[in-house]
Amino acid sequence: MKKLVLTVIGKDKVGLVQNLSNVLVENHGNWLASNLSHLSGYFAGVVEVEVAEEFISDLTSALSQMDDLKIDVHDGTGSESDQNQQIEFVITGNDRKGIVRELSEIIQHKGASIVNFTSSRQSAPNWGGGLFHAVAKVELPVGLDADVIAEALEELATDIVVDLELAS
Repeated sequence: MKKLVLTVIGKDKVGLVQNLSNVLVENHGNWLASNLSHLSGYFAGVVEVEVAEEFISDLTSALSQMDDLKIDVHDGTGSESDQNQQIEFVITGNDRKGIVRELSEIIQHKGASIVNFTSSRQSAPNWGGGLFHAVAKVELPVGLDADVIAEALEELATDIVVDLELAS
């Protein structure tokens, strides 16, 4: 079996996930994992699938014919690390320009790697602006304590709070 990673985007409308899953099933593909979102009127996501080598051409052809989604197909070549621990950092603070850049620079500088990142901006009228909230699933290199990253993140500003959770 061959793993493929699909990147998908299109104007959001009812039935897009069902249509995509139908095309996969009809062409012998198996949906393994995904991260899908609705953002500003668009549906976007990443889907990991597996398919037998002899059906790859049929599947990629069928995906390219979907009118409602732009789909790019990539070879799934990476492997998940069994050695490194994964931690989720739940980060909350006042929203400001560049906050994602600052957070990602600290995580990378400490030698860790972001595996999954979701963020949102919520209204916080009592705070005089927006509230930034993110969940970053981070893979730690062997020997790195998650508290080192959490403390560095909290040093960005007095309003940033970081909670740690073991990643599932």
